[in-house]
Amino acid sequence: MTIISHCTLETLTGAATALRQSRLVIFPTETVYGLGGDAESEQAVRRIYEVKGRPLDHPVIVHIGELRFLDFWISEIPDYAITLARDFWPGSMTLVLPRSQNARDFITGAQGSVGLRIPAHPLALQLLKEFHSQGGKGVAAPSANRFGEVSPTTAEAAESGLGPWLSPNDMILDGGPCVVGIESTVIDCCGERPRILRPGAITKEMIKQSTSLEVDESPGQTRVSGALENHYAPQAQVHVGDSQIPGAGFIALGAVSTPQGMLRLAAPRDVDEYARVLYRSLKEADSQGLTSIVVIPPEGDGLAEAIRDRIEKARTKKV
Repeated sequence: MTIISHCTLETLTGAATALRQSRLVIFPTETVYGLGGDAESEQAVRRIYEVKGRPLDHPVIVHIGELRFLDFWISEIPDYAITLARDFWPGSMTLVLPRSQNARDFITGAQGSVGLRIPAHPLALQLLKEFHSQGGKGVAAPSANRFGEVSPTTAEAAESGLGPWLSPNDMILDGGPCVVGIESTVIDCCGERPRILRPGAITKEMIKQSTSLEVDESPGQTRVSGALENHYAPQAQVHVGDSQIPGAGFIALGAVSTPQGMLRLAAPRDVDEYARVLYRSLKEADSQGLTSIVVIPPEGDGLAEAIRDRIEKARTKKV
């Protein structure tokens, strides 16, 4: 399995063809790298689940390149969801909508809804354009990591995590480091008001400003990617707060001093940089063989809330 670092139009055409042949293609988005397969191909989607070690009832997100492909996957859409799509796509937002008969159980986890998004990465958009030109309707693409582990924000991280499970005919497209660094906001649009199922870069305040609707704060029952308690977890044990653990890795905003005897993994200048470097820093701790990581999360709403969500899930060890 080789990483293709110089992705020409010919490369992307070949990758789209590979997807249409039910092969898997790892590709970058602005959030994290995705493990892509043709969303209409049960064979391809089953391989995604096998490669990730993902539970079969855990739905995957379908990536499309243009708004016109929404109609293929969904049965209806409320006006506020159309507004969100126009305001934030391409971008770090997944909309969960009532599914059409084209969205099969192997995509939706046998639920009555399907998650869709248009990514903002230029390489992903060109790949999807080529895929659509060959008759494809959407690419299923969860994060390119083993289930529950830290999502990759570089092609090298994706290859190191999934390489043993990929076949020689699969592809990895290198589009550089992801600029957002954490997964998309997932918004349930099956009710009268939008409900956030997974926080991300598109915040509650942005949703309210776009739709003029209050976000539904009641707990949702829809299963979505990254919603389990133990997710995004490195091998090292994550400790949240001002703990003194000699030899541990340390992640905090740059204004916070590194405790004596601890190894600084990241010192982001602001919340945006914190999101970009979080997963990379967690993976760096594992590569250095650290057994503990102390993380001081950023305060505030919006993206900081999404970062705290990922850190809280990372601290829960897998059993």
